[in-house]
Amino acid sequence: MSEALTPATLLFVDDEPSILSALRRLFRPHGYRILVAEGGAAGLALLETETVDLIISDMRMPEMDGATFLKQVRARWPHTMRILLTGYADVTSTIAAINDGEIYRYIAKPWDDLEIVKTVKEALERQALEAENRRLTALTQVQNDELKTLNASLEQKVSERTAELRQALTFVEQAHGELKKSFLTSVQVFAGLAELRNGPGGSRLAGHGRRVAEMSRSLALRMGLSDAEAQSIMLAGLLHDIGKLGLPDELLGKPFNTLSQEQRALVMKHPQIGQNILMAIDKFKDVAILVKHHHECFDGSGFPERLAGISIPQGARILALVNDYDALQMGTLVQRPLRQEEALAFLIDNRGKRYDPAAVDAFVKLISETQKGGPSEVPLRSMHLKPGMVLSRDLAHRDGYLLLAKGSPLTSDIIGQLVKLEQAEQQNLTLYIRQEEK
Repeated sequence: MSEALTPATLLFVDDEPSILSALRRLFRPHGYRILVAEGGAAGLALLETETVDLIISDMRMPEMDGATFLKQVRARWPHTMRILLTGYADVTSTIAAINDGEIYRYIAKPWDDLEIVKTVKEALERQALEAENRRLTALTQVQNDELKTLNASLEQKVSERTAELRQALTFVEQAHGELKKSFLTSVQVFAGLAELRNGPGGSRLAGHGRRVAEMSRSLALRMGLSDAEAQSIMLAGLLHDIGKLGLPDELLGKPFNTLSQEQRALVMKHPQIGQNILMAIDKFKDVAILVKHHHECFDGSGFPERLAGISIPQGARILALVNDYDALQMGTLVQRPLRQEEALAFLIDNRGKRYDPAAVDAFVKLISETQKGGPSEVPLRSMHLKPGMVLSRDLAHRDGYLLLAKGSPLTSDIIGQLVKLEQAEQQNLTLYIRQEEK
């Protein structure tokens, strides 16, 4: 508040005392702090010890004229506003003052009192705006520097806490290249964190989120849901197990029906934890609801809220069906992995119990049509790969994490990375390539 009440300081420079007195009488009633100097040298000496907001200098003075004086002021105190008084028709000198001293305005003598008072007021207002702009620019720079420091600190903490994943994530970044920049690919990397954990059955978990996402989206579209709804269901499929990141390693991939009561209680918390993680992100609010309820059963026997029938969000009913279908074949739901036909039989047997009848019926038809009309595939070693080929199966590392997902198109860069991986780890990779029917 004290700065706002401090009056502006004006400096009048003229070799004629009468002019200085006239200016002092004119401006003193307006509340300004007034300083005077009888010449340019005296004005420069005064500026060495005083902070001045605005200078009014006469043009014609002995030893140092106004143009020279204001040029030096500009060089040493550039933020001080500068006004020139000129009492004769010396156009050349006035132009020099405008160019060299960058004066705010020049006023002819004899001046009009109202005009010169108004000019000073406007000059000080402009000076205040420029000062505020400099302050805000400096503040923005400071805040940007602080944000950079904070980001660097956060990145360091994340790096320390995920050291065991660094090698796998680095390869994913190299393999996906420009694709990793897209929103969907970022979600896939985020969803893959749970699958990168080295718990029992880690290799079986590879690609689970991607498969659930793709099949859930296809089923949603088949059941008449909109593209936007299908997109949300696909994202929920990718992220449905994100709440398992905090589970002990020994529970990951272990069949649910083999867990103890205490272990089941831990596992049953992951849908709610997943929702809590995703709710903080505005784009994921709808997805978070589906993640929370993807273990609800149609007959009300599921968790976490024991919802039943159509009170379960339709996207969650679709996810529950597709998630179990894939889990049955991985062996993470019952004690042994089931064949595809056995998994479908399980869904049909639990129609109206665990699963939405309409979803079961649509899914069985979808699987049947996919088997009839799907493209064939051919296994190839990396040396035989060519850009443009498309994977027909997920490619998993021997340690269990996903390298490339089914449906990924191959580029020269990706093929090169695969060859380097084989050389570095001395293992041969076999990729299944989609072969379209002719």
